[in-house]
Amino acid sequence: MTNPSGSEKPRVSALARRIHGWSWQAFPIGMGTGAVYVTLSQIKEHSQALTKVETFFYFLNIAFFLLNVTTLIAQTILFPRQSWRLINDPSKSVFVPVIVLSYGTIIIGTINYAYPHHVGRNLIYVLFWIYVALACLTCFPMLVIWFNKTHDLKDFTPAYILPLMVVGVIAYNVLKTLDATDKRAVGILIVSYFFQGKFLFVLPSVSKLTLLQGFGFFITFFYLCIYIIRIMTTGFLEGAQASGAFVACAPPGFTALALLNLGEHAKDILHAHNLISPNAGEIWFAMSVFAALMLWGLAVFLFVLGILPYWFKVEKDLKDILGCWALAFPNIGWISTTRVLGDVFDIVGFYDLHLVLSILMCALWLVLSVLTVLAFWKGLIFRSKEKDVLRDIQYYRQKNLLKLTLPTLNLPSPYDNHDNEDVQAYRTPHSSLA
Repeated sequence: MTNPSGSEKPRVSALARRIHGWSWQAFPIGMGTGAVYVTLSQIKEHSQALTKVETFFYFLNIAFFLLNVTTLIAQTILFPRQSWRLINDPSKSVFVPVIVLSYGTIIIGTINYAYPHHVGRNLIYVLFWIYVALACLTCFPMLVIWFNKTHDLKDFTPAYILPLMVVGVIAYNVLKTLDATDKRAVGILIVSYFFQGKFLFVLPSVSKLTLLQGFGFFITFFYLCIYIIRIMTTGFLEGAQASGAFVACAPPGFTALALLNLGEHAKDILHAHNLISPNAGEIWFAMSVFAALMLWGLAVFLFVLGILPYWFKVEKDLKDILGCWALAFPNIGWISTTRVLGDVFDIVGFYDLHLVLSILMCALWLVLSVLTVLAFWKGLIFRSKEKDVLRDIQYYRQKNLLKLTLPTLNLPSPYDNHDNEDVQAYRTPHSSLA
């Protein structure tokens, strides 16, 4: 903040307004970037030039991740009240666990483009467990915040079932780096199914769908039912919520992808360790294909249900562009599953369809990137109003002054409970997914 003379109105630097206005909604941009290289990496006819393109997006995703983490840390240090508001704001807090998802896409990229020449399997194994730990540390506090408030059916969106949907996907990528005879492979296989079916329901916005674990399947199925009931009673999602409809594709899509690949690894792992029975791996994989086919169909249905009314329902305003990034990452589950089904059934049509969808994903990323840069340049996103920044600065100045001038009074500070005041006043007019 600058104030050259005593009579001149205080002003705030552009950087301070950007830091103050940053939010957890920035992470879906990196996830959308990760969606590009995850999708492209599975194209059947793979050239060296395509790998270089994927590597570029991989490093770009890392850059976005570091930028977001650094800026949010700076915001916590400089404007802790604003950070607290974002966590307590129902429309913003659903994006907090997305930092773990963004980190998960980086792990997948590291396996695809850095292993084995630059990183070893031991490091990747450690990165996987760091991911699991971060998921726990992120989800439990958000669980308390979420269930501490009531929620209306008319406000329910698929963002509330946004899963930590890459646990199974990360697991089968990690398994590619380990030998089937490695005892660690058994642990990863078990943990991946456990987390998919049970633990990932630590938050309604952080749940996971799987057919092999009844608890996780039915809990997430209930939330999908709530979403269907919501659109039956209030109609298709519209405005800023319209993009959130595509999040509903994520649980069945990513679970189908995880089941197919984990089932493929289970054939070798169970046989190598002589677990359950000699044919357990083959039966396991057959069950996975059966389940994945139905989940893939559900994901495609939910995608069609979201895309048909989208153009007529979405808010066509640059300030809501962050919400449109929900079109990218949630859909790569069923898109990638399309490619794997081509391998399972040896149908060339699946490969062609996957290629077309991959090209569309790249085109989508390009359009969203241009519009996001334009919105950023115009100050429509990631920039707070000057008066809001000044209000927080003035608050801390007065609070610090009170501590200095009244150090001996045993009285409660009028600022002790002020951090929770009027969070609603600082919310942006629209949320991306909620």
